[in-house]
Amino acid sequence: MSQNVSTAVMQRRVEAHDSLDDFPTPPWATRALCEWLASEGYAIERHNCREPAANRGHMVKPLSEYFASVEASDVHDYGVGLPVQDYLFGPDPEWVDWTITNPPFRLAEQFIERALNSSRLGVAVIVRAAFLEGIGRYDRLYRLRPPSFVLQFTERVVMHKGKLSAKGSTATAYAWLVWLDDTDTRLRWIPPCRKRLERASDYETDPADGFTGVVKMTLEKVA
Repeated sequence: MSQNVSTAVMQRRVEAHDSLDDFPTPPWATRALCEWLASEGYAIERHNCREPAANRGHMVKPLSEYFASVEASDVHDYGVGLPVQDYLFGPDPEWVDWTITNPPFRLAEQFIERALNSSRLGVAVIVRAAFLEGIGRYDRLYRLRPPSFVLQFTERVVMHKGKLSAKGSTATAYAWLVWLDDTDTRLRWIPPCRKRLERASDYETDPADGFTGVVKMTLEKVA
């Protein structure tokens, strides 16, 4: 039997209930968010940020390029030296200026709720565009605490399971959802920017080497 590769089927990207949902975020997609925030007048270079689902640190690195400091952890040890911490069921997190992350799909609502309750200035999550759908999600989240902005990528953000790679394609569309201090949702498009924001150094063969640079960069900016 031939594989059904229609867009509707491929966009589901179903994960097992106990899956880590290991889909690293290409750094250029995080830079696109940071560039948008800066263009909107947010002085993120003076703010701190938390990344509670940091995976192998591929979002931490670009965040550290824009924010004064970045606190990162993950529930699983990916071998890159990040603290292992359960964001949802561990101790209540201390307040930070921003929380920015790529949450596990099946736990995204809980991540967003916890982030909104522990972030002073804003929350941003990158999600499949299909995350905007759903009556239950509307009743539990969007009706009560709608995002301020939906930032839809005009280019496809390619996420591979278990690895970061510049190659490949996807049928899955992604968008950033951004919560600020208002309840009026506005749709914006992120124009083509991958070529400008992507760097060869983003795709380190050894993720531990890449993260060592992240730690140094963060400490220098704090100092």
